[in-house]
Amino acid sequence: MSLRPATLEDLDALVKLENASFNADKISRRSFNRWLKSGHSLIYVIKGQTQLDAYGLVLLHKGTRLARLYSLAVAPHARGQGLAKQLLLALEEAAAESGRLFMRLEVAKPNAAAIALYQQLGYKKFGEYSHYYHDQSDALRMQKRIRNLAPAKQPKPVPWYQQTTEFTCGPSSLMMAMASLLPELAPSQPLELDIWREATTIFMTSGHGGCHPLGLAIAAKLRGFDVTTYINHERPLFIDGVRTQNKKDIMTVVEVQFRTKAAALNITTQYQDFSQQQVELWLQQGCAIIILISTYRMDGRKVPHWVAVTAIDDVCLYVHDPDPDEARPDPLDCQHLPIARTDFDKMSQFGNDKLRTCVVLHPIK
Repeated sequence: MSLRPATLEDLDALVKLENASFNADKISRRSFNRWLKSGHSLIYVIKGQTQLDAYGLVLLHKGTRLARLYSLAVAPHARGQGLAKQLLLALEEAAAESGRLFMRLEVAKPNAAAIALYQQLGYKKFGEYSHYYHDQSDALRMQKRIRNLAPAKQPKPVPWYQQTTEFTCGPSSLMMAMASLLPELAPSQPLELDIWREATTIFMTSGHGGCHPLGLAIAAKLRGFDVTTYINHERPLFIDGVRTQNKKDIMTVVEVQFRTKAAALNITTQYQDFSQQQVELWLQQGCAIIILISTYRMDGRKVPHWVAVTAIDDVCLYVHDPDPDEARPDPLDCQHLPIARTDFDKMSQFGNDKLRTCVVLHPIK
């Protein structure tokens, strides 16, 4: 047997092995072809004398230090020989060499043999996902640190919510933060849209406006939360992202309105930068935090985007991203995303003026 990275010459054999291994949720030939050509995936195979005996597919998410075991299959005739373990260890090593710190996977709760293997290799239960498979069975979420670093701290229990429009990342992130402090607050589309109307800048880089940090702080304050906003400069925000003077004028008026209302509500606004050490301290104090990032390192687009912070450790800062995309279509891949601390300072700057801003919700007393 030989264990090696797959090539395009393995395409037919991969499709054949997939069809022999699974009855539903099969990976298509087109998808295999795309992943074989992708620079953001790993496919390893074990080949016997005449055919492929096993394959494993890992997705490498851009902009994060996360790898995800997407599929692992062993041919019926080759089972019981330890091939799955060999494949997974090889994939972990390759993912670690690519700079990933964590491997995640999902496994059906009734699949005791697979769960035992993953536990043997050091995977820990990370959560559950109800009705995940085609037969409506539940999945266990498991994770392993694949580089020898200090153990990650337990992520903050923040519910994940998927934004329902392309422009409501701010309200969606704020709802996640509020719900982490007030569990009876249920994130919903009506609340998402209400907050957007309260916090929108009217215009943004294109199309509908995004959300101003003061607008989000005002929305949180009106719902009973004690909130502090950090903005690293006092110039009107996002003005450079629009071209026409009319739009710039309207956004300037909106800026003045937000500042006036925030002051009237006694919202603390710090026109200064904030550090990762402050983020760590806020989380230790039980605060909920949303931060504006640029999505460039994730999808190649320079778009302002709000995310909710869930945890921080010596190596990574973890976030809930409310917006699945083509690279991360599965909601599980948008939760507790590990972003290396060495990357996060650049990721949390937006625009030519390197805007850095966050909204901090303090614990409810």
